[in-house]
Amino acid sequence: MIQMLTTLWRYRHFVVTSIRAELQGRFARSRLGTLWWVLHPLTQAAIFALVLSEVMGARLPHAQSRAAYPIYLMAGMAAWGLFSEILNRCMTVFIEYSGTLKKISFPRLCLPLIVWGSALVNHALLLLAIAVVFLFFGHYPAVTWLVLPLGIVLISMFAFGLGVLLGIFNVFSRDVAQVISVVMQIWFWMTPVVYSYEVVPERFRWITAINPLAPLVRIYQDALLFHRWPDFGLLWPPAVVATGLFLLSFIVFRRASAELVDAL
Repeated sequence: MIQMLTTLWRYRHFVVTSIRAELQGRFARSRLGTLWWVLHPLTQAAIFALVLSEVMGARLPHAQSRAAYPIYLMAGMAAWGLFSEILNRCMTVFIEYSGTLKKISFPRLCLPLIVWGSALVNHALLLLAIAVVFLFFGHYPAVTWLVLPLGIVLISMFAFGLGVLLGIFNVFSRDVAQVISVVMQIWFWMTPVVYSYEVVPERFRWITAINPLAPLVRIYQDALLFHRWPDFGLLWPPAVVATGLFLLSFIVFRRASAELVDAL
């Protein structure tokens, strides 16, 4: 484990340069550049807000402001977007760069780290855009926004660990990615992103209780909308899960790395 981290540290400049190249290459010859990465999730959140709040009359309990639901939705979508981007990219990154892995010698774990770094940059840009949108709603920043880095760390560790594990399995069995694409759709609707925890029927609340992502998404919603600190007592189970998956991914990767290129 320590040897792997030391090796990754020696290749830190390679990782940083690759993150920059990926961000530049993703929107090459695009006039709006990285703005597209911000506009896509904002547009998706706006559509959800329009359909659910204006057409279907969805409202948040104990919230009188008409802007409360769009703000709640954008906060939840930002958290979910970070999780899904890291997980999905880590799950397919070894297959996407199979040619590079066969031709160039470098620590293979650099690839998911590049994905992780790229996702964090995109997420930071998205949060900045969301903050600007909030100003148009008359919703101003508060000191509770300072807890967002905690949510970013826990969500990204959770997504990275799970994504690397699934990425290894996906190399040996390509059905993994197909199954996870279905699981992610179900997982999204099992997580209070477009609805609040309070509206979940009592008999189904155990599903939210065992969902490690639910309290992590709630960090964003509590901080950005309600200007309140998270319940740290609810955060230690997902924190343990995220840390465990993160460490486990390094262990499994070390054992499987020798056969990874051959399986590709």
